[in-house]
Amino acid sequence: MPITPTYPGVYIEEIPSGVRTITGVATAITAFIGQAYQGPVNTAVRVQSYAEYDRQFGGLWIKSPLSYMVQQYFLNGGSDAIIIRVTDKDAASGKAEIPGGLVLEAKNPGTWSTDSVKGLVASVTAVDESMAGDSSLFTLTIGQKVPLSPIQQALQQPPPPPAALEVFRNVSVDAGSPRYVLKVLEQQSALVKVTGTVPTDAPAATAAPIEFRGGIDGTPTYADYLGDPGELTGLYTLDQADLFNLLCIPPRTLDEAVADDEAGLNLLRNALAYCEEHRAMLLVDPPTTWRKPSPDVQNGVDQLGLRSPNAVIYFPRVKLPDPMREFRLEEFPPSGIMAGIYARTDVQRGVWKAPAGIDAVLSGVSQLTYNMTDKENGILNPIGVNCLRTFPIYGNIAWGARTLKGADALASEWKYVPVRRLALFLEESLYRGSKWVVFEPNDEPLWSQIRLNIGAFMNNLFRQGAFQGSSPAEAYFVKCDKETTTQNDINLGIVNIVVGYAPLKPAEFVILKFQQIAGQIAT
Repeated sequence: MPITPTYPGVYIEEIPSGVRTITGVATAITAFIGQAYQGPVNTAVRVQSYAEYDRQFGGLWIKSPLSYMVQQYFLNGGSDAIIIRVTDKDAASGKAEIPGGLVLEAKNPGTWSTDSVKGLVASVTAVDESMAGDSSLFTLTIGQKVPLSPIQQALQQPPPPPAALEVFRNVSVDAGSPRYVLKVLEQQSALVKVTGTVPTDAPAATAAPIEFRGGIDGTPTYADYLGDPGELTGLYTLDQADLFNLLCIPPRTLDEAVADDEAGLNLLRNALAYCEEHRAMLLVDPPTTWRKPSPDVQNGVDQLGLRSPNAVIYFPRVKLPDPMREFRLEEFPPSGIMAGIYARTDVQRGVWKAPAGIDAVLSGVSQLTYNMTDKENGILNPIGVNCLRTFPIYGNIAWGARTLKGADALASEWKYVPVRRLALFLEESLYRGSKWVVFEPNDEPLWSQIRLNIGAFMNNLFRQGAFQGSSPAEAYFVKCDKETTTQNDINLGIVNIVVGYAPLKPAEFVILKFQQIAGQIAT
């Protein structure tokens, strides 16, 4: 702040530099919506490894294409995911009634809590000796059944005691106690809660663990996947997340695709509109009827109703060993794998590099459901369908980088995936990095700071190879002055910033020209 001199001497005043560093946002945070074995429902949960997904959502589950897709995402280079678990109205949580009238309910619905092999159990034991004078106190333990090993099963051994997951010591049935069981479980337990009326007397110690019963998984529909924007359920749960860049929607079962019927297409179209609003990309899986590059595919692309620069589709489906089916090859949708490749490419090369080519190897994929030829590839590429190909030496790779707006007939400026994703990255980064401008005095000092800060951000990207051109002047410009912001704009409280850049476009077609030289001919 300014200093007011009052005595003869030297004064020191720190002057702000005016530099406000703009940081680029993440580019490959991928959102997944679907059915999971366990975990919170209609809650945006961020996980950064498959091990973390396993802990919170129960790992691979044969009824959950979501679980496979998340595993494939991390296997192919993904590092940051947002998981939204959905259920239907029939899903129910398991319950356990402790003798004495205390009823516990699993916090999240599903059969995970009532599984006969590894479900939840509850037991009550006596309180610590120092607290034995208070009859309202008891100790509650929430455990999990321990499955028998194959050797133990062969020897017909009795099941081992449950493993303790949560222990709540000296909790009370007295509502006035600081250890009131209802509040303690509500705030400290990740597994159970008290349901119904809390009894007035503490339950006696249980002779054996009490099993949870009555859990139901339910079968969510695509309407459940879509959810309600007013209640923030389904797709609209993503409003809880600060940022996501990619969206993958697994089918309800591995035998189908979301795009197979009108209900699924309605979900995809709403999801695409949501992605456009939030500057994100929707990765679309091909319908199961697309078995080879035939008129069904050529005509079916337009019937999807997803022609947008924010949508991408890959064909064909892929085959991987399924650990839940004795490692037999099963068909899977490719979008989870491709989301991982997007993330891997962003880290290795940058968001401006196409997630395709010989480096875009589909990790874990044994084979594709259809091996197409170059001519068949040439049928799909011009209509905006990205092909997955198998080549000798290189294996299974992504061999296309067009958006669904990338059909040749559309002549869109957003033809290529990296061009569109770079634009979304710049928009989101500058949107977040320019909020400090709001309510600043709208005149040349502000405009010069804007040019300085955005110019520094763009120059850093230029040095990383994000733009065309051999110099910054050829690669980008930032304009904010009295030409972009007139006096009328100033009167209306508006400052206009114009940012231009020359994006890199992928070398989709490489043409080699050869000519014979006919020796030295005298002329």
